[in-house]
Amino acid sequence: MQANYDDIVMISVVGEVHAPGMPRSPFRVGADGSLLVAPGSGGVAYNVRVGDRALGWAGDHVEPGASIQNTDEAANGALNTLACVGNEARVVSGEAKGQTGTVTGKHGGIEHVLVDFDDETLDAIIPGDKVLVKAYGRGLQLLDHPAVKLLNVSVQLLRALPLSTADDGTLVVPVVGSAPAQLMGSGLGSPADRGDYDIQTADREAFDALGLAQLRLGDLVALPDADHSYGRGYRKGAMTIAVVAHCDSISAGHGPGVTSLLTSATGAIRLRTDPEANIANYLKLRA
Repeated sequence: MQANYDDIVMISVVGEVHAPGMPRSPFRVGADGSLLVAPGSGGVAYNVRVGDRALGWAGDHVEPGASIQNTDEAANGALNTLACVGNEARVVSGEAKGQTGTVTGKHGGIEHVLVDFDDETLDAIIPGDKVLVKAYGRGLQLLDHPAVKLLNVSVQLLRALPLSTADDGTLVVPVVGSAPAQLMGSGLGSPADRGDYDIQTADREAFDALGLAQLRLGDLVALPDADHSYGRGYRKGAMTIAVVAHCDSISAGHGPGVTSLLTSATGAIRLRTDPEANIANYLKLRA
């Protein structure tokens, strides 16, 4: 794809591995009234990485790999906005100092940036270790597809994605499946340049009927009738492509969270179904 690569600034943003938190009452209330005491967001997930399943874990909003955050509000805003999926991240303190990983998504609310490292590095990282992200991607534009806006796409990911142009001039993007507007929950109305947007799973029959039961972290999914150009909203005929960033949730209005990547208010995106459309494959993050 022709893009304005030479115009993109690479800049440092930094966070530290954020320890999981737990309120005094440990119960999470499910949409059906069930109660769950289990791991949630934050920390280091040693056995949950991009490429693994997004559903079925005994947890809620579990984040793959290492979750980083900056304790300074403004600096955390920069981390969550400027970091892009596919950016290089390097541990700069602690036992794992010098090891590198890759940004795989973002999670709203608590505002984490999610970073994949290999198993050996994950085993060495502890909460409090600092991670430097070389933010490289904000301002990217597809020169031959002006009706498509890039959101959280890094230069690295754009170069790796198998995009193509259809005969009618629309952009062709591979996805594992689609999640219609009626299944989209938490995150509606908020800026798509940071955070995520949840696919609701309380109605499992409706969710499974779409072929999403085997959804994996890192999968590319289509969000039809979703315009994320200036905030996440419904627009008939629009199209957004997003990446699955975090795991499922039992809470009403929640489920696997997706980070927005490409959007077109006019629907200038055509889908190509590919069960292997996953950033772990494109960025070679797993063996």
